[in-house]
Parts: sequence; C-alpha cells; structure tokens
Amino acid sequence: MARYVLHRLLASIPVLFVVTLVSFSLMQLVPGDPAILIAGLQATPEEVARIRQQLGLDQPFHVQLVSWYAQLLRGDLGSSLLLGRDVLEVLLERLPVSFSIALYALLITVAIGLGSGILAALRRNTIVDQIVMTLALLGVSLPNFWLALVLIVIFGVHLGWLPTGGYVDFREDFWGWLRASTLPAVSLALLQTGLLARITRSAMLEVLRQDYVRTARAKGLPGHLVVGKHALANAMIPVVTVLGIVTSLLLSGSVVIETIFSIPGIGSLLGSSILRRDYPVIQGGLLFVATMLLLLNLVVDLLYAWLDPRIRYGRGG
Repeated sequence: MARYVLHRLLASIPVLFVVTLVSFSLMQLVPGDPAILIAGLQATPEEVARIRQQLGLDQPFHVQLVSWYAQLLRGDLGSSLLLGRDVLEVLLERLPVSFSIALYALLITVAIGLGSGILAALRRNTIVDQIVMTLALLGVSLPNFWLALVLIVIFGVHLGWLPTGGYVDFREDFWGWLRASTLPAVSLALLQTGLLARITRSAMLEVLRQDYVRTARAKGLPGHLVVGKHALANAMIPVVTVLGIVTSLLLSGSVVIETIFSIPGIGSLLGSSILRRDYPVIQGGLLFVATMLLLLNLVVDLLYAWLDPRIRYGRGG
C-alpha cells in the first residue's frame, strides 16, 4: 500500500509542474499592465517603470519564471499587488470559508444523489424511477448561477426564510453559518446531485443483475443486507469516481457562487483578482486549488485501492 501511495504522489509531480507553468504563462499573456494598475492612471511613465522594475516585470520571461519557481521552493507565493499581503496567508485565511461551503454542498449531494440513485435502481421502470431520473436530468441541465438567483428570489426575498448573502463563521455561530450557507450550498449541490443519482442508478442496476446478488436473495437474506452489503459495496467504485469529479466541480464552481452570495472565500478572491489583474493572487490561487485537486485525486485512488485491493496489487502496490 505504501508503494502505491508513493507511486501516486510521484505521478502528481509532473502534473503540478505543468499547472504551474501554464498558470504563469497565461498571466503573461493576459492584457493589462499590473504596474499601471498599482501606480494609477495618473502616474508618470517614470513611476510606472520604477514599479515594473521593483516587481521584476522588466525581466525576460525565462528570468521571471526561474525567479518564481525559486520562490515556490521556499513556500513563497508572493505578495498581492492590491491587498499588500502575503498570498499564501490570504489563501489560508479564506480556505475554511470555501471548504465549509463545499463540504456542506458535498453532504447534500451524497445524501440526495446516492439515496435517490439507489431508490431509482430498486424501483426500476416504475413511476418513482421516472420521477427521480426526470429530476436528475433537470438538475444537471440547470446552470448553478441561474439556480442561485432563483433561490435568492424565492427563499430570500419573497419568503424571507434565509439570508441572501454574506457569511457567518461556523466557529462562532454554527446555526448562523447553517442559515447563511444553505442557499450557496444548495446552488452548488443540485447540479452535481443529478449527476451522482444517474451514475449510482446505472452502477446499482449493473450489480443487481449479477449472479451473487440473485444467490443472496435466493438464500433468503433480508433486502437491506442484499442491497447494502452485496450490491452497494460492489457498485461503489464508479460512484467514488463520480464523487471525486463532483468534489472537484464543487470547488471550481465556487467562484461564481461565492461572488453571487458575497462569500469571502477563495473563489470570490480569484474572481476579483482576475478583474483587477492581481497576478500573484491569480497564480498562487490557481496553484493552491490545483494542489487541493491533486490531493483529492490521491484520496480517490486510495479509496479505489481500499474498495478493490486488486487495483493496488495490479500496480505494484
């Protein structure tokens, strides 16, 4: 198992290198001069040139790239051009906010998506199956930003049940956090719930056709044991795959949702930094998110190996 984990970690290094290279290169191609943004539109050419020299923007591309990699090796993501603070410090400060919303959305996705997918498979070709799959298709088809606006209008404006924006720290007021986070989490979750429900249904139907499931039923085992111990356990590998994808989408989709609901997370930070050409925050944020996604993929691979030991043995683990 240790060799398998080491193999997956080593395989992540080239991916992370490509991500850092692409993110740095894209920032060089984006129109707009950060030196002018910092100095202001009324600044003289001399002032702009001085700031550009201080930031190293007057250096050739390869010199800037080597300097950036040297900073990364020291754990330094640079300083925000507009906030005047260390990028890593800002990202770590906002990480609990984004993580709490994504985790809440993931719990909603798993509870509804997994449950409805299993229910649809057990009630195949019935009215229950048709309703669940119709709702799943509808959920997959709705853009989350449109759904967020609809939820705000219904539950925030007309009914007044939930706040329409802002964030409450869960460490200070859990119930306040729950109320403030429900609409953003539901907006993120419903799209992924439909995807998980469809995949769970397909995986369950495939397993329920297997001989060992029919044998378990013929032996008179209770239905919940047949479904839970035999069918669901063997259908989990494709479900885990989708859960990894769903979690990635929840993290990446937070840019729009956090902006709509005025949530001070990493997503809204990246969105505002892109608009204001704050290159160090954009580069550091992309690298930070990419690292989290790589760790997420590693967790999914470990779950594969735990669910099916043949996977790690087949790869020399």
